[in-house]
Amino acid sequence: LVNAPVIHVNGDYPEEVARAMRVAFEYRKVFRKDVIIDLITFRRWGHNELDEPSFTQPHMYKIIRARESVPKQYERRMQEEGIVTKENASETRSAFTKYLDDELTASKDYVPQADHLKGKWAGLTMATEAVTTLDTGVPVETLREVGEKSVSIDPAFHVHSRLTKHHIQPRLKRLQDGPSVDWATAEALAFGTLLKEGFNIRLCGQDVGRGTFSQRHAMFVCQDTENVYIPLNSIGGPQGKLEVANSNLSELAVLGFEYGVSIQSPNILPIWEAQFGDFNNTAQVIIDTYISSGETKWLRQSSLVMLLPHGYDGAGPEHSSSRIERFLQLCNTPLDMAAESSQTQNPNMHVAIPTTPAQIFHLLRRQMQRNYRKPLVVAGPKTLLRLSAATSPLEDMAPGTSFRPVLSDSLADDPTKVKRVVFVSGKLYYDLAKAYAERKDEVSSRIAIVRVEEICPFPRSELTREMMRFPSATEFTWCQEETMNAGVYTFVQPRLQSILPKGAVLKYIGREPLAAPVTGISSVYKAEQAQIINDALGGV
Repeated sequence: LVNAPVIHVNGDYPEEVARAMRVAFEYRKVFRKDVIIDLITFRRWGHNELDEPSFTQPHMYKIIRARESVPKQYERRMQEEGIVTKENASETRSAFTKYLDDELTASKDYVPQADHLKGKWAGLTMATEAVTTLDTGVPVETLREVGEKSVSIDPAFHVHSRLTKHHIQPRLKRLQDGPSVDWATAEALAFGTLLKEGFNIRLCGQDVGRGTFSQRHAMFVCQDTENVYIPLNSIGGPQGKLEVANSNLSELAVLGFEYGVSIQSPNILPIWEAQFGDFNNTAQVIIDTYISSGETKWLRQSSLVMLLPHGYDGAGPEHSSSRIERFLQLCNTPLDMAAESSQTQNPNMHVAIPTTPAQIFHLLRRQMQRNYRKPLVVAGPKTLLRLSAATSPLEDMAPGTSFRPVLSDSLADDPTKVKRVVFVSGKLYYDLAKAYAERKDEVSSRIAIVRVEEICPFPRSELTREMMRFPSATEFTWCQEETMNAGVYTFVQPRLQSILPKGAVLKYIGREPLAAPVTGISSVYKAEQAQIINDALGGV
């Protein structure tokens, strides 16, 4: 089943156990393949110091406790073979016991030396001393060059005709003629420019080379030979390497491996993309134990990016939500954003829901450009990948630009007359913006729609500045397509409420609480979505 050798070894024979370990490590070193050690042994004392295994397994533990211990067996065999004498064994045991006692005593005064910013990590800092706003823009000509290289193929390499027509040619046309580029192109530009700067990138997950929605195509497969070609590895000149790993359906193992990659070097950007956002649920132990808390427990920084396709589009409950609320529950930002202690935030990880290609471009580049490393969780798009409104001009990625945690309202004609401010994250913004345009005469200068692109760290300063643009506003609402007990509402509600104008109360607009993410019934989905839009834009 696993296509790996299995070495069976009896734990009663220490030398055989050591030999099995040597063989296993040598096998992995030579063949670079998995190997399994089946160590046959038992617990003599049970699970821990408070456990008494004979409570539930009395007969087994009568047999176990009647057996000679492994150290005593080994000592007796060596004496029988004339390797040691009884006195030698006693002296060795006493010396080792003394060593353990001495080390225990010394440990009481021992202060370990932090080594987390040494070696490969020298030059980085802790996030408390970190750069927070960073120019991650790149010259437009460089962007065009990288974009063209991302789809440059040798004529002898036979690419699928549909890719030539619907992926390669449209990308080249957008880069040359504009006016803007799509999501996959912006992502390729982020990858390519980081590679040119010497960083390495690992892109891992199910079908990530192609992309779940056939949008990425970071690798091409020759239709004649099935050879694989990754264009971004041939940009030209000194550059890093893009490794595309189409993994199997074992999120626990794959995400665990990528976390290990992320703490090995600060110069690697490891990206794990779930086929659908909720696939992360089978890797929850890696998220809880390592990604969300590894820096707190062990001072180990991680640049791991989790791309989780997210969004309600009328599909069933299992492929709609990335369960973004679970990640936010793991974040350690303060609830009261008006408190003095919240002025400087150093969260354990960053959580973002970008709505434009330029935003994902800057997010990915920011991961490597800043002087520290943090895990990044991205509730990524599905329908936005090909939505014509969700595109960005190259100028939004040029020098002087950066990721913006909050995207200001651009719909209201006169901000000073706005009565209602609607805060929103994700693709719902485009549904609201479309309806806003259709009701322009009714809602113009009465309603403003503000996009919150980064949820953690909570963009306190940016939101405060944005609300100052609307001095006449009396209504403030959080609007989301997720159910009330899901999405980001429960995270933003206390934080946003704490910085609203005095006397204002944050109102919720969205689906009612539900055990499942969605109903999975198309007609119900459409009716609920229409109601959300009407509640957000009506009655002013």
